[in-house]
Amino acid sequence: MKKIIFVVVAFSFVTVSAQTTKNTKTTTQTETKAEPVEPAAGAEVQDSINLEEVPSSMSILNAKSPEAFRKYRDLNMIKKGDSVVSNLKEPLKYGFIEDKDILKSMVVWEIIDMNDKINQPFYHNGDGLISNNRSLYQLLFDAINDGRITEVYDDELFMTRLAPDAIQSRIKNAVMSDAGIDRLNEAGALTEEEQKEYTNVYETKTENVKVLKIKGMWYIDRRDSQMKYRLLGIAAMGQDPATMGQYGPDGQPLASKDELIDLFWVYYPDAREVLANAVVFNNKNLASDITFDDLLNARRFSTVIYKSDNGLGNGVIKDYIPNDADAQLEESERIKAQILQMESDMWNY
Repeated sequence: MKKIIFVVVAFSFVTVSAQTTKNTKTTTQTETKAEPVEPAAGAEVQDSINLEEVPSSMSILNAKSPEAFRKYRDLNMIKKGDSVVSNLKEPLKYGFIEDKDILKSMVVWEIIDMNDKINQPFYHNGDGLISNNRSLYQLLFDAINDGRITEVYDDELFMTRLAPDAIQSRIKNAVMSDAGIDRLNEAGALTEEEQKEYTNVYETKTENVKVLKIKGMWYIDRRDSQMKYRLLGIAAMGQDPATMGQYGPDGQPLASKDELIDLFWVYYPDAREVLANAVVFNNKNLASDITFDDLLNARRFSTVIYKSDNGLGNGVIKDYIPNDADAQLEESERIKAQILQMESDMWNY
């Protein structure tokens, strides 16, 4: 009996020692992993915050002053009780797609004409106070310049990166007038005032960008048994400033309103965070919270397909159906029908 009691006591002691050792190791590991907490980003901004000025919502109705309202709206800060919190939103993450789960897919390039009524929210600019909406082009352009969007390229293949300076030179062109050239030849140099006087600056502005391009993939996801769409790239199109104000030998202007160039291509996943925090203008409800990311992922727009990876040359419709606008439009509609047929075929055995 004594031996049994001794064994039980010994076993209990070993168990307690092991548990104590485990707790000691855990404590040691926790203390080892602990690191000094770095100051939060934007600490200088936090120090300059006046809690009384911070609005409790993003509505002008709750603002103490227009200046304070603009300031904290740009910082995406609102008041919650006695604290100031960020109003930034995270876009809904895309699910991971295994290659083997894509039964069939097609990449298409489309044009969004903002003259079309359903597409006009992409073109709208607000007054900057009651409505802070910006056109999609202006939103992308500003985000590229301040570094929030970095995946910017020269073309739809995303091969050549574009820096903000390169984009600036693409949308703006300064040309010396004939009078300025004569004055330069006469005086040998121009003063700063004369340079401003004799230099004409041509620029592709927001109101001139009325056409967008998008590149995306339609695919059938085997796991969900659904046809899905994933937007891959978006581009803004405008007049080429290099031809503005220029005339040919026949005296006719080189620039035409119908001749547009790709100003830049943005890899869409890199722009989602910016677009998910930009509210789209809604003429039926200015307080709506529909964002550009919502609008684009839901495909709430009207487009015309101008290219697809269908194996016909480079896939550009106007190249394999030239000089026939009606036939080109019919081909665009045929490709749309082909995409719809992909989903229908999924249920045919």
